[in-house]
Parts: sequence; C-alpha cells; structure tokens
Amino acid sequence: MSSLPPFAAVVLAGGRAARLGGRPKPQLEVGGRTMLDSVLAALDGAVPRVVVGPPQPVPTGVLLVRESPPGGGPVPALAAGLAAAGDAEVVAVLAADLPFVTVDVVTALRERLTGDGVLVVDDTGRDQLLLGVWSTPVLRAATAGARPHAPLRGVLAPLAVRRYRPAVAPDHPAPWTDCDTPVELARARAHTVRPPADG
Repeated sequence: MSSLPPFAAVVLAGGRAARLGGRPKPQLEVGGRTMLDSVLAALDGAVPRVVVGPPQPVPTGVLLVRESPPGGGPVPALAAGLAAAGDAEVVAVLAADLPFVTVDVVTALRERLTGDGVLVVDDTGRDQLLLGVWSTPVLRAATAGARPHAPLRGVLAPLAVRRYRPAVAPDHPAPWTDCDTPVELARARAHTVRPPADG
C-alpha cells in the first residue's frame, strides 16, 4: 500500500483550440481515446478528480466545473478547480492535452513534493506549469483574488518549487508532449500507430 498522502486532481480543460479547427481540444483522440481520458487515467486514485472547462463528456465520478469568468484563463480555472478539490492537502494540476502522461510520472511527482510544489521540467529546461503536484493550501492562497488572464507563471513565481525531469525512453513521446497545433496533434497520433509486424 502506498505511503503517499491522499491527493486531489485538477485538470484544466478550457481553451477554444482555434488552431485545431475550434473543436474541444481535450476531446480529440490520440491512441484511441481522448486526451482528457488519458490524463484522467494518469490521475487514477485522486479524490476528487476535477475537470475545469466548458461542458464536455467526463467519466462518471469526475467533477466538471467552470471558471469565472468563462474563458478567463488558467488562473481563474485553477482557482475554480481548487475550490472543488475538497480537503486533500496535496493536489495534482495537469493540462488536459497531455496524451502521454502516466500514473508513474504523477506518482514520481507526489514522491518528490517538498515545499510548495514540484513540477516537471522538459528536456529544454522549461518549466511545465500544468504538470505538477502542489500543496493545496499554498496553491489556493496563491490564486486567491487573481485577475482574469493573469499569467500563471507570475502567480506561481513566488512559491518554493522543486523541479523534476523524468527519464524518457528513446523513440518514446515525453510525458510533457502537448497538442496545440495540427502538426503536434498529427505527430502525437503517429506515435501511437504501431508498424505491422514482419510476417
């Protein structure tokens, strides 16, 4: 049995996906399931699991809430998710367009939580602000009263944050791989297509 403390999860699933034809980005499929379903699977064991965004299909037992004002950006969305996250002292915060994130990555983040939070750093050294695990009270305080469209990076900047760079196997998509453009979406889908076996 895991000795890690219980955790909640907030998944930010807003945005208009204008570069992807305006379709709800979290509902686009990669590898035979929606990106949102992949992210929620990586958050197995989180109670509650909260999705923040416009009306869209979510699995039974997952809470769907809306930020205020609608379309106000990631900071109000995060605040709305945290308000619905219950009394768990730890919360995982992920974007909804990470089709290759896994339970192992989320567990590794939970294991490394010290101070205010821990987040993934990609292979270029860039912080992945929507792929991390945080102290819920600290994050609630940081987002309280934040204005719509405030930059998330600025809100998180004062916090004591640890960085984690997951190992990525050769020829395997990194867990921070997101899908903001048609090219990125096509590349992600190509990674999930297995070549036929030699016969």
